[in-house]
Amino acid sequence: MDRPALMAALRARIGRLERGGAAAALARAEAGTIPLADSIDATLPDGGLARAGLHEILAAEPGAATGFASLILGRANGPVLWIGPDPDAWPSGLARYGLSPANLVMVRAPRPADALWAMEEALRCPAIAGALLTLSDIDLTAARRLQLAAEAGGALGLLLRPDTEEPGPSAALTRWRVNALPGLGGTQHNLGDPRWSLDLLRCRSGQPRTWTATWRTTLDRLDTEGDTTPMPATRRRRA
Repeated sequence: MDRPALMAALRARIGRLERGGAAAALARAEAGTIPLADSIDATLPDGGLARAGLHEILAAEPGAATGFASLILGRANGPVLWIGPDPDAWPSGLARYGLSPANLVMVRAPRPADALWAMEEALRCPAIAGALLTLSDIDLTAARRLQLAAEAGGALGLLLRPDTEEPGPSAALTRWRVNALPGLGGTQHNLGDPRWSLDLLRCRSGQPRTWTATWRTTLDRLDTEGDTTPMPATRRRRA
């Protein structure tokens, strides 16, 4: 499908969502935050991950970061967009973290300019609960535009980026680093529930923290085992 036809199809689908999603959008706006886990929510200034804002996830391990992002989007309570140069997220796999394939719209945007445009338009749409953009690099001006779009539309925005030595400044409300940990209680063919190291590196009006977290697949619940201040990034990478 060529780009004009793709854009027309996307606009038509979003139009249908707008007509049918007014009540859900109002409920999301009243909720204000997305809950993660009790110990994490207690640390965040709003008592959860703030909606109507941009949040950044640095993928120290891509699978773990994708799982954490899916958990957040699954709790956004409505349609979400997954935007990237070649989005390879597997909907059935994301469902393990509570993200229903029925709520997921995959958007292929090979050029960064097109991806940023799609992300900004999604965040401004009141019928969209959340949007994720996979992008290696983003300048501060573009990130600020996305934050303003999220504030205007009320959607939650996620930036999923590779973890690098110098991720640069950010306009996001929070910045996380997500790494994988060995599962517990698994067998040779079943590694157990996913476990992650969650580093809250930056939080507007909050303090950095680190948690060891386990996603309880059968319970749809994120449990944490620790609550500490993270080591500096340079020390963590040398360890």
